[in-house]
Amino acid sequence: MRQAGTTVRSLLARGDFRRLLATRLSAQFGDGVLQAALAGTVLFNPQRAADPVEVAAAFAVLLLPWSLVGPFAGVWLDRWSRRQVLVHADLLRAGLVAVLALLVAGGSAGAPFLLTGLVLFSVARFVLSALSASLPHTAPDLVPANALSTTSGAVATVAGGAVAVALQQVAGSPGDAGYAALTLGAAGPYLLAAALAAGFARGALGPDEGAARPSARQVVAGMVAGARHVRARPPAGTALTLITVHRLCFGLVTLVTLLFFRGASPSGEGLLGAGVALAAGACGTLLAAAVTPAAVRRLGTARWVTLLLGAGGLLLAALGLPFLPATVVLTGAVLGFLGQGVKICVDATLQQVVDDDVRGRVFSVYDMLVNVGYVAALLVAARLLPADGVSPPAMVAVGAAYVLTAGFAARSSLPR
Repeated sequence: MRQAGTTVRSLLARGDFRRLLATRLSAQFGDGVLQAALAGTVLFNPQRAADPVEVAAAFAVLLLPWSLVGPFAGVWLDRWSRRQVLVHADLLRAGLVAVLALLVAGGSAGAPFLLTGLVLFSVARFVLSALSASLPHTAPDLVPANALSTTSGAVATVAGGAVAVALQQVAGSPGDAGYAALTLGAAGPYLLAAALAAGFARGALGPDEGAARPSARQVVAGMVAGARHVRARPPAGTALTLITVHRLCFGLVTLVTLLFFRGASPSGEGLLGAGVALAAGACGTLLAAAVTPAAVRRLGTARWVTLLLGAGGLLLAALGLPFLPATVVLTGAVLGFLGQGVKICVDATLQQVVDDDVRGRVFSVYDMLVNVGYVAALLVAARLLPADGVSPPAMVAVGAAYVLTAGFAARSSLPR
C-alpha cells in the first residue's frame, strides 16, 4: 500500500501535472480575490445595503444562466483543444475584471454590473470544467490526483479571499473605490494562469485524437448521448446525486453564515468573521485531502462517502445549533471536510466511469447541478431565514439531509 506522501511525490514528479496544478492554483486564487471583493461590495459595504432576498437574487442572476447553457458548452470542451480553452478563458477573465472594477468604482448595481458578473462566473465554471476534464491526461491515479488538485485549488481560493480580506481590514471600510481596487487585483492571477496553460502543447490536455467530436448542429443530440452515457453507468448517476444534495446543504449553510456575521458586526468588520469561517472550511478541506485517498483504499468509496455524510450531518447539526461565533466557525470546518471528501470521490468516480469523448459534457452537467443546487438553496433560504441567519430548524434540516443521503450512499453502486 502506498503512503499518501509517496503518492503526492509521484504526482508532482510529472511536469504536466505540476503545470496543470499551477494553472488551477493561479486561476482559483484569482477567484478568491474576486469573490471576497464582490462579497464585500454587496454584503458588507456600508455604501450598499442588500437584504437576503436581494443577495440570493444576485446569485441567481450570476449563476443560473450558465447552469442552463453549461451542458451545451461541455460539447465544445469535447471538440476544442482544452489547452486553448484555458488560455483564452483566463485572458477574457482578466479583461472582464477590469470592466467590473470600473463598474464597482462607479457605484453600479444594476444590469451592467450583473451582466459582467454573469459572464465572469460563467467563464469561471467553464475553466473548472476544462481543468477537471483535462486531469486524466496528466495523472494515472485519479483519487490522489483529485485530492491534491481540487483541494489545493479550493485552498488557493480561500487564500485569495484571505488576502483580499486582509487588505480590506488594513484599508478600514473602503467603500466602492476600495472594493474596486480589490476587484482589479484578480486580473493578475488570471493572466498568470493563462501564461501557465500556454506552456502545454495544443493537444496535450485532450480531447483525444480520434474521439467523437460533435458539430454545433449536434449539440442537443450530444447532450442526450451524454445523459444516456450517465444512465448506463449507475455510479456516475449516484455521484451526481450526492454532489447535488451536498450543494443544496452548502448553499443554505453559506447564507446562514453570511447573515450571522453581518448581523453580529454590521460594519465592514463582518467580512472578517465570514473570512475566519471560510478559513476554517479551508482547514477542513486540507484535512479531507490528506485523509481521503488512504480512507478510500482502506474502506472503499461507498463506505467512506457514507461515513462522511452520516457523521458530518450529525456534527453540523450539533455545532450549528448554539449559533455562537466559535461554533459557526467550527461548522465551516466540518462542512469543508465533508464536502471536499465527497467531491474527491465524486470527481474520481466520474473520471473513471465516463469515456473521454463525453467527459466534458458530463462535467458541465456536473457544474449545472452544482450551480442549480446552490442557487436553489439560497433562494429558498433567503425567504425562510431571519435577517440575522439564526435558524435552528435550518441546521436540523441540513443535518437530517446529510444523514438520509448517507443511507442512500450505503446502498448505492459507488465503488466498494
